[in-house]
Amino acid sequence: MAILKRFFFALLTIVVTTITFGQNYNPASWEHTVEKISETDYKVILTVTLEEGYSIYSQYAIEEDGFAPQTYFEFKNQKGNYTLVGNTTEPDTKPKFDKLFGENVKKFNDQAIFTQQISLINPYFNKVVISAEYQTCNDERCILGDDTFKFNLDGTPVEEDLIDIDERSQKLSEELKLNVTGWDKYKKQDIEEKSNLSIFILGFLGGLIALLTPCVFPMIPLTVSFFTKSSGDSKKGLFNSVLYGFFIFLIYFLLSLPFHVLDSLDSGILNNISTNSTLNVIFFAIFLVFAFSFFGYFELTLPQSWSAKMDDKANKIGGVIGVFFMALTLAIVSFSCTGPILGGLLGSSLASDASATQLTMGMSGFGLALALPFTLFAMFPKWLNSLPKSGGWLNTVKVVLGFIELALALKFLSNADLVEHWGLLKREIFIGLWIIIGIGLILYLFGKIKFPHDGPLQKIGKGRMTTGILVVAFVIYLIPGLTNTKYANLKLLSGFPPPMFYSIYEKASECPLDLNCSKDWEEGLAKAKAENKPILLDFTGWACVNCRKMEEQVWSTSEVYDILSEKYVVISLYVDDKKELPKDEQFDYLRINGTVKNIETIGDKWGTLQTINFQNNSQPYYVLLNHDLELLNTTNAYEPNSDAYYEWLKIGLDNFEKKKSVSNFRFGN
Repeated sequence: MAILKRFFFALLTIVVTTITFGQNYNPASWEHTVEKISETDYKVILTVTLEEGYSIYSQYAIEEDGFAPQTYFEFKNQKGNYTLVGNTTEPDTKPKFDKLFGENVKKFNDQAIFTQQISLINPYFNKVVISAEYQTCNDERCILGDDTFKFNLDGTPVEEDLIDIDERSQKLSEELKLNVTGWDKYKKQDIEEKSNLSIFILGFLGGLIALLTPCVFPMIPLTVSFFTKSSGDSKKGLFNSVLYGFFIFLIYFLLSLPFHVLDSLDSGILNNISTNSTLNVIFFAIFLVFAFSFFGYFELTLPQSWSAKMDDKANKIGGVIGVFFMALTLAIVSFSCTGPILGGLLGSSLASDASATQLTMGMSGFGLALALPFTLFAMFPKWLNSLPKSGGWLNTVKVVLGFIELALALKFLSNADLVEHWGLLKREIFIGLWIIIGIGLILYLFGKIKFPHDGPLQKIGKGRMTTGILVVAFVIYLIPGLTNTKYANLKLLSGFPPPMFYSIYEKASECPLDLNCSKDWEEGLAKAKAENKPILLDFTGWACVNCRKMEEQVWSTSEVYDILSEKYVVISLYVDDKKELPKDEQFDYLRINGTVKNIETIGDKWGTLQTINFQNNSQPYYVLLNHDLELLNTTNAYEPNSDAYYEWLKIGLDNFEKKKSVSNFRFGN
């Protein structure tokens, strides 16, 4: 229960602080001192001083099921070093009723002193590390605080631990630095998140689909009617309805915030998540569960006590916070329908080399679509009469989504298969399984098969018929993908099936479009020098959707293909390749921020090379270089326009030829 309380109050705190404050504001300042009691015992004193009007809450709750915040201290390094003698003490104060939370609390104004006695187990121990998690609140808002205190018991200054790497690691790290020149001539391209809007739209569409499920759709008229009728003041009812919709949006927005923390710790962590084979297999299993849940074989629900507790709080607290808890109740109650769709959105975004910003865009789009009808119908209550009645069509939507979940599940298994080189889901096998799933959906839509929650099918409606015809067309479109012909390049699906060279058929090379590429930097550079050609350095990934789109939609055009195959040496470096490097090539790389990255796989090496030399970790990412590692044009990213991409390659080739002519003239060749 304590963990649940901490989670929900932290969520509520972020809601308020997101609206009212910048991230760095904190009305609490801390000091720490140590008093020696004996050779083994010490008293640690933590003093917090608060700005006027703010309070900090006790470590101990008055009401067992209350939602007022508590102050938590964690003594990080006590194991094997020292024990805590008794509990952490705090000022003695009487409980008071807190208007903000509607319950009795203990809280401290101006200043509070927390004291903890410790007894040493390890006589040589000196450095204490304590983390504090707390909230500081006034009558209107709360600020989340999280501080770490480090100090020595003997009073000497704390020296930060210095991280060092061995000579071999230093040497191998230096070899990753290419010393690329020409940045002054070709300014570093600011890689825009070109797919932000598309991911927002994808999330929005996901939210619209979620509205058509049995968990959400019936809630629209019920909730809107509650707000508009329960308040004697129609303006207040409208305001609460709009606020309700806003909080729905905000809750889904907030769910993306942890990914920003992960992204700030390591800029490549989201790519590592998206290409981690274990996680992809777990996603595969989860999506299978989602699919069978949509089919009606069982229900996926969060604990009923959660929704009951949120509903009770909404009724008990009232006001703005009460409306927030009502929105939170909707999110929990509708989880069995929104969870799989939201999981698909998150999983698909991660599988597309998304950044934390893109994930936020997707989640925000989802929340906006989910919140929109509650707000619009509150503004125009007469529209409620135009809503279709709930019925069997809602279950049909769920089953169709179940088939989509099955197809998405295969994508995650395919990601793991590609990065680990298992050879389980070659392109044609993947497409064949999609065809089987499509046939299953066709049989369902035309009433040939049924699922547990389906009632008798009286007739096939227009919507069902139209969807069935579209699925038939889609299956027919997939069939050429099973062949080894030029028609096997299903451009509309580029990025979803495995690449064309990952095939059951024998291919000329394991490179995109059978190009004679290199998958090693040193090997490719030597080849470019031997053939006297410029380099297209291609940072790509096995599980990179946009990389496949570029290869199958842009590189496959005749002009681009010809210039790549005849005029350039393509070096494709797969940053998600999980194949281990030989032991003598594995090393530790010391990042600028002082953390160490273990370079153990091929993908680790190429991903780090990209980050060091180009300060970028997105894929696809293209660089044109000559043999002296001088830029021939600006760097390039996802460019779906084949004409623009060809022109970019042509300018790079012209610059290479000019440089070569100058060199030949200079040396008299």
